[in-house]
Amino acid sequence: MNILPDVLQPPLRGAPQQVTRLLAAGPDPRLTRHLDTFGPLDTDAAAPGLLAALEASGLTGRGGAAFETWRKAVATAESGRQGLLPARPVVIANGAEGEPLSFKDRTLLAHAPHLVIDGLLVLTRALRGARMYLYAPAVSIPGLERSLAEHPGARRTELLESPETFISGEASAVVNRIATGSALPLDQRRRLSESGLNGHPTLVVNVETLAQIALIARYGAAWFRGCGTAADPGTRLLSVTGPDPVRDVVLEVPGGAKLTDVLQSAGMDPATLSAVLVGGYHGRWVRPESYVISPGGVAGHTVRPGAGVIHALGTDTCGVQATARIVTYLAGESAKQCGPCMFGLPAMASVLNRISAGERNSRLPGELDRLAKLVSGRGACRHPDGTAGLVSSALEVFADDVRAHLNGRCIGPGPGAMTA
Repeated sequence: MNILPDVLQPPLRGAPQQVTRLLAAGPDPRLTRHLDTFGPLDTDAAAPGLLAALEASGLTGRGGAAFETWRKAVATAESGRQGLLPARPVVIANGAEGEPLSFKDRTLLAHAPHLVIDGLLVLTRALRGARMYLYAPAVSIPGLERSLAEHPGARRTELLESPETFISGEASAVVNRIATGSALPLDQRRRLSESGLNGHPTLVVNVETLAQIALIARYGAAWFRGCGTAADPGTRLLSVTGPDPVRDVVLEVPGGAKLTDVLQSAGMDPATLSAVLVGGYHGRWVRPESYVISPGGVAGHTVRPGAGVIHALGTDTCGVQATARIVTYLAGESAKQCGPCMFGLPAMASVLNRISAGERNSRLPGELDRLAKLVSGRGACRHPDGTAGLVSSALEVFADDVRAHLNGRCIGPGPGAMTA
């Protein structure tokens, strides 16, 4: 994947002061370039105060759920100290990226692997962890093997390949893959922070989150908050795609960035777009307006970044058909371990495809809405919930298109679209 020229910076001495932080070292993944850019990290010195620094920083997870990082870390540490036989925690760097529109984590692992390794080492040290794992797709494995071999202290890290499936990055699926070789979510009665891999308290952390942790360990919480907003401090990586000839790019943006600014930075004119999918296949469709991209904010003005995916549709692409294709894919990618996934998602895909094909049945949108509500909160993992959220946003944003399809025509024809 390509990266915009403005994230390829020359080596920096001391803390990066501009928005480009994670990718400040440019495309060179070697340890020497990493150290020239960021300087060394003394994990022994940084570990004792790390959890307090994470709390002060306001860092939230960059893998999709956006939980407060320090809370997950503290819960894992406390679980490890409880019981008659305390168990040392396990920390897993999660680089799985089965989301078809996402490539930010692979880009990070290719360009800044040592930041990720630094974050894994210092967090494991802070939790007094027993074992470390780095879980990544096949394309990232050769580069990570070289990086682990040259990074001091990283030789105890086990590297495992993640399957190219949508659900392979779900936290319990990651643990299951390491334990059994099967990357399917587990129906967890206890949190992973209490009992995860082999019964140990387990913390699964997205690789971008670990890279941010490495920067906070070096430069502190106040520096981290020097970019972004009070409610959404720091920066985040976004995978941005759009209509041809727009190229796929990775952008590093400040917290609280405006959607229209992101689109323009990626070379798109919002006026030429019909809708934008924010957060990926478990995200939300919105119009290309001045939404703020942030995990929290004023309802109606904020859209959650989710997995850090921004995908724009041109005015010549039908949003109903695009959503039907996505939901059909998601139905096929389920673990098929519970009713909502086995039956609910295929039923939703079927109804949406009937609408897309122009079936003149005014009851179909209501049935789709009923199914979305029926599967929400009832799955073994959040795959049904994410799919239902996407469908609900499509019914809202593409309401005019849905009505047109129910009358046998398509407002914004795409490949194979109906004609009036």
